[in-house]
Amino acid sequence: MHLPRIAINNFQFTLVIILLLIFLGIVSLNTMPRSEDPQFDFSAAMVRVVYPGTNPVDMEKLVLDPIEAAIKELDDIKELKGDVEDGLAVVRVEFLFGTDPEEKYDDVVSEVSRIRDQLPEGIQFLSVDKISPADVNILQVALMSETASYRVLKSQAERLEKKLERVSGVKRADIDAFPEQQVHIRADLLKMQALNIGLEDLLSAVRASSVNLPGGHALAGERRMTVRTSGDFRDLDQIRRTAVVSSPARVVYVEDIASVSQGDALPSYEARYNGQRSVFISVVQRKGSNILSVLDDLDLAVDNFALNLPDDMSVAYVHDQGVSVEKRLNSFVGSLLLGLALVAGITLIALGLRSAFVIVIVIPMSVIIALGWVDLSGFGLQQMSIVGLVIALGLLVDNAIVVTENVGRFLRGGYDRQTAAVEGASQVGWAVASGTVTTMLAFFPMLLLQTGAGTFIRSMPVTVVLTLAASLLIALSLTPLMASRLFPARVDKEPRVLQAIENLAQGPYAKVLKSSLNRPWLVLLVSVGLFAGSLTLLPMVGVSMFPKADKPMVLVNIDAPESASFDRTRLLALDVEDIVNRHPEVVSVTTNIGKGNPRIFYNEIPRRQVPSYAQLLVQLEAGDDLSRSQFVTKVREDFARFSGAKVTVKELLQGPPYEAPVSIRVLSDDLELLHKQASIVTSTMESVEGLVSADNPLAHRKIDMHVNINREKAAMLGVPINAIDQVIRASLVGLNAGQFRDVDGEDYPILVKSLGQDRPQIDDFEYMMVRSSNGALVPLPQLASFELQDGLARLQHNRTERMSRITADVAPGYQAEAVTNAVIEELNKLYWPEGVTYQVGGEQEKRKESFGGMGQVALVALMGIFAVLVLQFRSFSQPLIIFAAIPFAMTGSILALLFTGNTFSFTALVGLTSLVGIVVNNSIILVDYANQLRRSGRSLKASVIESAITRLLPIILTTLTTIGGLLPLTLGNSSMWAPMGWSIIGGLLVSTLLTLFVVPVLYLLFTPRMTKE
Repeated sequence: MHLPRIAINNFQFTLVIILLLIFLGIVSLNTMPRSEDPQFDFSAAMVRVVYPGTNPVDMEKLVLDPIEAAIKELDDIKELKGDVEDGLAVVRVEFLFGTDPEEKYDDVVSEVSRIRDQLPEGIQFLSVDKISPADVNILQVALMSETASYRVLKSQAERLEKKLERVSGVKRADIDAFPEQQVHIRADLLKMQALNIGLEDLLSAVRASSVNLPGGHALAGERRMTVRTSGDFRDLDQIRRTAVVSSPARVVYVEDIASVSQGDALPSYEARYNGQRSVFISVVQRKGSNILSVLDDLDLAVDNFALNLPDDMSVAYVHDQGVSVEKRLNSFVGSLLLGLALVAGITLIALGLRSAFVIVIVIPMSVIIALGWVDLSGFGLQQMSIVGLVIALGLLVDNAIVVTENVGRFLRGGYDRQTAAVEGASQVGWAVASGTVTTMLAFFPMLLLQTGAGTFIRSMPVTVVLTLAASLLIALSLTPLMASRLFPARVDKEPRVLQAIENLAQGPYAKVLKSSLNRPWLVLLVSVGLFAGSLTLLPMVGVSMFPKADKPMVLVNIDAPESASFDRTRLLALDVEDIVNRHPEVVSVTTNIGKGNPRIFYNEIPRRQVPSYAQLLVQLEAGDDLSRSQFVTKVREDFARFSGAKVTVKELLQGPPYEAPVSIRVLSDDLELLHKQASIVTSTMESVEGLVSADNPLAHRKIDMHVNINREKAAMLGVPINAIDQVIRASLVGLNAGQFRDVDGEDYPILVKSLGQDRPQIDDFEYMMVRSSNGALVPLPQLASFELQDGLARLQHNRTERMSRITADVAPGYQAEAVTNAVIEELNKLYWPEGVTYQVGGEQEKRKESFGGMGQVALVALMGIFAVLVLQFRSFSQPLIIFAAIPFAMTGSILALLFTGNTFSFTALVGLTSLVGIVVNNSIILVDYANQLRRSGRSLKASVIESAITRLLPIILTTLTTIGGLLPLTLGNSSMWAPMGWSIIGGLLVSTLLTLFVVPVLYLLFTPRMTKE
């Protein structure tokens, strides 16, 4: 290893290179993007269609089926799911990992556009949205007023929207929670009947007059002029004076048979913030921007906007992600700094002031250089990259400790500073390099994890790998250089801790080690027994996916009866709002009626938009997971007795989104069989201990009004069936008759409907008239009868096949994995008719997907590490000896998780995979030095004893510093990162302890002896 010699002999060049890298890192640190969670895209899209007044079966046939059929033709589809409710269809498509998100989104848009003409004309809303974790609202502002009209509120909201969109770093701003503005032509059916005018006559007249057809151009000499014809309606009076019937005897205008006004559409989404009627303006951050600087500019824009508001309006922040980002970043940076202080303290006590200074100065240099490389690799500063820094903190100092301690050992042996620095660093150079590479290889395969969880955590292994690369560069160049300049010429007195560790190595440890080498098979038997025993404890630890998000907020979902009106849902939502506000820990309550709250968390996407649904966003006082769980438990008890609606409380979860902790998909194209089997499955799940709030979509029923048309009578009177359908829809919901543009250039749809109450009533059927072929008006009751029928409220598809997704939550004190397995055991006892199957979804499905990927990652890491060790040691047996530390790392992880009450979550598995590279480092430096001693002529047993005694100090120090670096993050009690920290700490402690005895024993047993031994 010649790099230390080159660095010392060319110290000026070395310093220039290191300082240049540090400068670039500082520049990157100031400019790199910051966000709360990783910003990434994956190939997924969601199609939403709103077609008011359409039952689920018709929505399935008219909307869902053609859209799914079109999308299904695309390549690389991983998931295709569809949901329909009354007037709403949602199709979600996810493509295989590795496909281009933009290309696949464009493909979905193209397919939907291709079949748009096949969809019904009355569709009110159709959108194709790209599902991206980065498209989260970083700011949600409520514009509140109890007296201003929605038209005025919308106008002010649009003014604020434009201000916010002009802020640098803002991708877009959206306005929500206001009814669409429409021009209403309300027909008086009794007057029209007396004048023998049908609803279709009124509709045709308005449509014909609202067509804007350009006239073309004409020449006047050499001048060319554009000819403007009738154009759009310029004001409401023009609509009123539109002729419906014209004859020499009379002219009937719109105003003679209908009222014309401009106003709100039927409410479909209404919102309140802390009890006040509100309109929401939400802001999405542009990918790659700095959230904190963006929010500073947004705050200024909102403050300036608020200064010019009318007295009856006010603004408030519903959600400000900057608060949690700053808190989280400060927490992680605090853990980083505290870890740095612990590492510095450990090295100071153990190695003395000068050695500690050399080691500690390496840490910020490595971090700054690594951050520059992280920025160049396209990742920003967020929780995953900072956690990567915290993990790397204890690892990057290992290299410096090994090099510095060995240089110090040469100094204590009487060498001069430069020789000690060159020889000390060179002697351990290859061991340090291979140890670092093996650790990097443990993290590197995580970059290839082809799952949503892998994408989510990707910046963490990138940060660890780049930080370790930076630390290796500095350890083999700057560290020996500084040692050659800063270390004393001779060491007269060693630090007391160093003396104590050396006394431990020469005394008790040497004695126990020699005893172990004399009884090698007994040591191996005890070690294997300990490992096997720890595996039996794994079921007690339990398995989970990602933990709950560390956020002081919960969602309260309100599912009113499917036949509930929007007004009924509003009253229920107000009652729930009142109950929630009784709890003292509640800071604010945001009520959304008819739709979910705008997206404020990366894996929580609002999907439902129906009159019978409402959602509350409840902000709590800042507290830990325990206080939030206690609040959730109390609120669930409150709503267990709530009548009139099903109220569920949902905590935000980390990781890839899934429907519920426990989810069973029952599939069959036979709707009757599906309904029957789904009911049986639901009853079975409700009998399983630990499950709460089981929900079966097919169990939700609603009462529909069915119009039985007498087709023979309609044919005799010359009344087309579609004319009947059109009259019914126009009378109840309204039919679009054109566009009206006001003086401000705003376009509003013109809706023709019957005159009556604001909400359609069942009595309206009595007054509906349909024109026959001879021009006479026929009352609808003469052509049809009306009956109430029980109907489905929801329908779901999985890859175009009908399904019922039965979901449930897990009660406190139970684990989703164990409860799901109990459900599966019960389901396998049931009779399943032909054509009906079930699939397991929820947390278990995502966990198997993610954990399976991590298993492949661990295998690839092991193979890579083994290959590096074979190249270094030119042996197959010695890498296997080094690998002996890995099983004991698992033992330590299991024991640590069990004693601390954590489950084997995804982050704990990340910690265990990280250990694969970390724990072999101690074995590498021990085996490498033993090989050097054997090459110098020592016997096998003497070499392994001296190597273990000599390397005890760096092994203990590197273990302590790694634990010290992780300890602040681990003790922070984060549900996300504490399991990972305990997994690494426990695994490192146990594997280090056993490595000090097991590796020498294996080295003695399986290393071939030389002929002279």
